[in-house]
Formats: sequence, C-alpha cells, structure tokens
Amino acid sequence: MNSHLQLKNRIKELRKKKGYSQSKLAELSGTTQNTISSLETGQYSPSAYLSGLICIALDCSWEECFYYELDGE
Repeated sequence: MNSHLQLKNRIKELRKKKGYSQSKLAELSGTTQNTISSLETGQYSPSAYLSGLICIALDCSWEECFYYELDGE
C-alpha cells in the first residue's frame, strides 16, 4: 500500500465566513475566480506564493487554511 500526502484546504469555509464571493477572493489574492473554484474543489494545489496571498486575503494563518491529509492507494 502506497500512501500519499495531499494538500487540502478550508478556503471555501473561510471565504464564506468573510462573506466573499469566489470573484472577490480572486480579486483580493490576485488570481482568477476559476483558480479559486479549482482550489476549493481540490482540482488544483496552490504555489507557496498563492497560498500566502490567499491567507492574507482571508486574514488567517496558513495552518488555519491549509492542511495535509494522508491518502492510501
């Protein structure tokens, strides 16, 4: 059995707490609404730079927004 560490996030939950749309968060973090959508659904993992910008936009720490999960294969 192979296990892989996957980066997960709480972007959608934190974004909704702030009352931000995906478009608003995209604007604040310098990316596109499509990227925010892909991050929220787990289809895309952000760079360290983008994850930092998202945390700034959401006024949270990296650990509040992102976490690792071990997935078995």
